Amino acid sequence: MTDAATLPPGRTTRLKLDRDGVIKRGLMLVIAAYLFAALALPLYAMLSKSFVTYSFDLTRYEFQVSDETGTIWSDPVSAADLNARLDLFDPDDLRTSTNGRLAVTGFFPEFSFRSPVKYRLRGTVADAPYLVGLDLQNSTEWREFDGNTFRRVNLRPVATAGLQNYRAYFTNPTLLSSIGNSVFIATVSTVLTVTAAFGFAYALNRSCMQFKGAFRLIAMMPILVPSLLPGIALIYLFGNQGLLKSLLMGQSIYGPLGIVIGSIFFTFPHALIIISTALSISDQRQYEAAESLRASKWRTFWTVTIPSARYGLISAAFVTFTLVITDFGLPKVIGGQYNVLAIDIYKQVIGQQNFEMGAVVSVVLLIPAVIAFAVDRIVQKKQVSLLSARSVPYQPRPNRRFDMAMLGWCSLVALFIVGIIGICQFAALVKFWPYDLSFSLRNYEFDRMDGGGWAAYFNSLRMAALTAVVGTVIVFTGAYVVEKIDGFRLGRAGFQFLAMLPMAIPGMVLGLAYIFFFNDPENPLNFVYGTMAILVISTVTHFYTVGHLTALTALKQIDAEFEPVASSLRAPFWRLFARVTVPVCLPSILDISIYLFVNAMTTVSAVVFLYSTHTALASVAVLNMDDAGDVAPAAAMGMMIFYTNAAARMLHAAASRGLLRRTQAWRLR
Repeated sequence: MTDAATLPPGRTTRLKLDRDGVIKRGLMLVIAAYLFAALALPLYAMLSKSFVTYSFDLTRYEFQVSDETGTIWSDPVSAADLNARLDLFDPDDLRTSTNGRLAVTGFFPEFSFRSPVKYRLRGTVADAPYLVGLDLQNSTEWREFDGNTFRRVNLRPVATAGLQNYRAYFTNPTLLSSIGNSVFIATVSTVLTVTAAFGFAYALNRSCMQFKGAFRLIAMMPILVPSLLPGIALIYLFGNQGLLKSLLMGQSIYGPLGIVIGSIFFTFPHALIIISTALSISDQRQYEAAESLRASKWRTFWTVTIPSARYGLISAAFVTFTLVITDFGLPKVIGGQYNVLAIDIYKQVIGQQNFEMGAVVSVVLLIPAVIAFAVDRIVQKKQVSLLSARSVPYQPRPNRRFDMAMLGWCSLVALFIVGIIGICQFAALVKFWPYDLSFSLRNYEFDRMDGGGWAAYFNSLRMAALTAVVGTVIVFTGAYVVEKIDGFRLGRAGFQFLAMLPMAIPGMVLGLAYIFFFNDPENPLNFVYGTMAILVISTVTHFYTVGHLTALTALKQIDAEFEPVASSLRAPFWRLFARVTVPVCLPSILDISIYLFVNAMTTVSAVVFLYSTHTALASVAVLNMDDAGDVAPAAAMGMMIFYTNAAARMLHAAASRGLLRRTQAWRLR
C-alpha cells in the first residue's frame, strides 16, 4: 500500500457507557460511600483523637484582686506567674482529660469565700475557657466575682495535637504490660486451638470413625454463644465456689488460665472450618506413591499431609490469633486483674472517661490485628491449586486402632464443648449456687435484674433480623456490582480495599471510632447515635468482609457470558439479576444472612460503647448482669442467645431446603 492510500489518523475511539453500566457504577459508589462513612471516616476520627491532648494553659488567664473595700485593684497577673510564684503545679500536673477542671482558688492561698475581697478574671486570648458553676465562659473581657461566686470558677483545658498520649502510654508500666499479656494469651491460645482443631479435622476427614455428623454439629456450637459464656461456665466449674476447683491444685481460674481455656472454646470452630477445608482437598495418588515407596505413616504425615494443609494451618493460626487478641468479653468476665489491650480500652473509656487514651490503646490493638490480616492475605495469595483434573479424591481406609483413637479424641473435645454449654444451662436453672441446687426459672426473670430485662433480648432479635436483611442486601449487591461491572479498574480496587478492611478492625476499635465520629454534634449523621440504626450499621460493617467474600465466591461460579447475552437481548441487568443471579446464588445469600444474624446476636465488643437505655442488647445484658453479680441470670441470658441462634439455624436449614428445592433443580441431572 502506498503512502497516498494511508488513512489519516482519526479520534481515539471510546466506549460509551450504557444505562446498565451507569446504574452499576452508581450502585457501587453508593455502597462505597456507605463503607467510607461507616468505616474509613470513623477510623480517621479515632486516629486523630489519639493525637489530641488536653492541658491547662495557665498563660491564657489573668487575675486581679481587690482590697477589702472592693475599690482598689492589684495589677493583672497571669495564672502562670502565680503558679511559678507558689510552685503549685508542674507540667505533668497540668495534663488532664477533656473533662478536666482546675479550681482558681488554688492560686490564692488567703482566699476565703466570706471575705469581702473581690476577684477579676479574663482570658488573654480568644480561646481561654473557664466555668462559673456550669456556665461556660470564653472571653477576653474582665469579669468580676465576689468570693462566694469565685470559689465556683474552674479553668477548662485546651486541646493540642502531639504524641504526648503515646509517650504517656509507653511510659506507663501497667498499660504497657497489657501488650505483652495480650500477645502471650493470643499465642498460647492459637497454638493449643490450632492443634486441637487439626486433630479434630483430621479425624473427620482421614478416618472412618462413627458419629462424624454429630461431632461436626457439636463442634459448631461455640459459634452460637457470645464469648462471655465460656467465662461464666469456667467460673461455675473452677471458680471460688466451683464444682471442680480442686482439680486446679491451688491455681486460680481468674487470669491467663481462664482466658486461654475460654479462648480455645470460642475460637475452635473458626479454626476447624479452615483446617477441615484444607484437609478435605487431597490427592489419593500422593498417598499411594508414598505407600509404594514404603514410607512410614509418620513420614507420610510430615511429607504429604502437613505440606498440603500448610496454608490452611497458617490461615487458621492468624484467624485464631486475631480473634483472641481482639476479644473483650472473655477477659472481662474471667480475666481478674490480668490486663489485656481490649480491657484497657474499656477501662479508659467507660471507667475513666479518658477517650484520648482509649484511642491510643485502640491504635496499639489495631497493629497486631492488621499485621495478622496482612500476613494471612499474603499467604493465601501464594497458595496454589492442589487438585488437577487427574486428581483422585482421598478416601480413608478403615483402621480399627486409628479410628478408635480418633473417636476418643473427638469425644474429649465434644465433652469439653458440651460441658461448657451444659454447665451454663445447669447454672441458669438452679435457685442459688452452690447452696440450693433445686431447679427454678427465677433466673429467667430478667426484668428484675440489671442489664435491660427481656427488652434487651427482644432488641437483640430486632437488631439481628435487621442486620440479616439489610446487611445481606448491601453485601450481595456490593459484591455483584464490583464483580460484574466492566472496566473502572481503579474504582473496583478501591471498593475491594474498603470491603476487605473490616476483617482487620477489632470490634472494640470500631465501636470507639463510632463514638468519636457519630457523637460529634457537627456531624450531619449525628442523629443515628444512640439509636438502633447505629447498632445495625456497626454490626453490618464489622462482619462485612466474610459475607463479601462468600458472595464473590458464588458470583465467580456464574459464567460471564450471561451479561453480554442479556445485553444483546436488550434485557436490563436487574432482570438478569432477579431471574438468574439471585436464584443461582441463593445458597450463598442464605448463608450470608444466617452468618450476620448469628453474629449480631452474639457480638459484644462492637456494640458495648454504642447502645443506649432504649437499645440495650442481650449480649451486653450478659456483661452487665455479670458485673452486677447476677452470674446465674447472665448464664440464663447467654443460653437464650444460644437457643435463639440454634433455632435460627434450624429454620435456616428448613427454609434453605425448601427454597433450594424450587430454585436449584437445574443442578440435578
